[in-house]
Amino acid sequence: MDAVRALLGPKHVLISGIMQYSMLWGIMIGFTITTAISTATIKRSACFHEKGANAKCKVSGNSYMLAFGALEILLSQFPNLEKVTFLSVISTLTSLAYALIALCLSIAKFSIQHEAKGTIKVAMAGEDLATSTKIWQVFQALGNIAFSYTYSMLLLEIQSPQAENKAMKRVTLYAIGGTALFYTSLGCMGYAAFGADVPGNYLTGFYKPLWLVDIANLAVIIHLIVGYQVFAQTIFAMNEKSLATRWQAHGSFFNKIYTVRLQCKQDYSFQFTPSRLLLRTGFVIFTTLVAMMFPFFNAILGLLGSISFWPLTVYFPLNMYMVQANIKRGDSTWIMFQVLSLLCLVVSLVSVIGSVAGMLEHLKHAQLFHINL
Repeated sequence: MDAVRALLGPKHVLISGIMQYSMLWGIMIGFTITTAISTATIKRSACFHEKGANAKCKVSGNSYMLAFGALEILLSQFPNLEKVTFLSVISTLTSLAYALIALCLSIAKFSIQHEAKGTIKVAMAGEDLATSTKIWQVFQALGNIAFSYTYSMLLLEIQSPQAENKAMKRVTLYAIGGTALFYTSLGCMGYAAFGADVPGNYLTGFYKPLWLVDIANLAVIIHLIVGYQVFAQTIFAMNEKSLATRWQAHGSFFNKIYTVRLQCKQDYSFQFTPSRLLLRTGFVIFTTLVAMMFPFFNAILGLLGSISFWPLTVYFPLNMYMVQANIKRGDSTWIMFQVLSLLCLVVSLVSVIGSVAGMLEHLKHAQLFHINL
């Protein structure tokens, strides 16, 4: 928001802020849903291993979401993003682990079949699906792809103190290149291995070898538990800064720092403020409840990605760059950027339509706070 204010003026700040923090909160909801799915997958895999592949192994996700929410309440008491740097490292390593495992499993499945289940004639895939459903799912898939490139709202929060035209350009290039390589490989190999039946949550399609699938799902769970805080701490910082400014009472009860000392073999101390304890706890509880109400994995991710992709990843960055680089209206670069922005806007709009259609379809069969995974 500060960068938008500096380069584009105050009239854009409100819109950018709403989009940025809505996206961060939406990711927290998505993380809650995905953690429950991955945890349930581990339990369901164990059930199939014990009772056979044809066994009925239904698993409820409510308890897993509640446990996840309780754990995030504890982690949310870290003072700020600088105090959870080690969580970001763990999150990165575990994401690489489950992505590599999923890729290897899909390659193995494809090699055993000796043929690709997917077809280039995508319109012919999924013969039991209505044409309209296929169209909505294609639009929703665009939103899922857009969701893969949602780091822009955190870029300025984590940028290096080094010159932006050196360190951050390399970081961005490596991040985009690595993300594109992994997701393109996973998408292509997943479609080759499963065809139109590829599951929305990729790892739920694998049950053997059990130990490797469980390791991958465990890596997902660890990644989401710690990654949740990277997004949540940014929201917490904004809320607490706003409240501190509004109250203008740093010595008040809500902002006063209290210290709790624990007497063990070594002395441990824990500092907290009532505002941090109450507001962060309440926000995590509310987020968990919303996730339990809308446990639609693909549709949620597609909607989040489609809503935020154009404004946060395309419109604001491009316009900020044009102001900074002094690119004039009508220049060839300006025209190229406008065409790119228009194409990305179309992608966002159609993916919103597909994601909303997917959520409406799920709501026909959903029950409030009743999640079977």
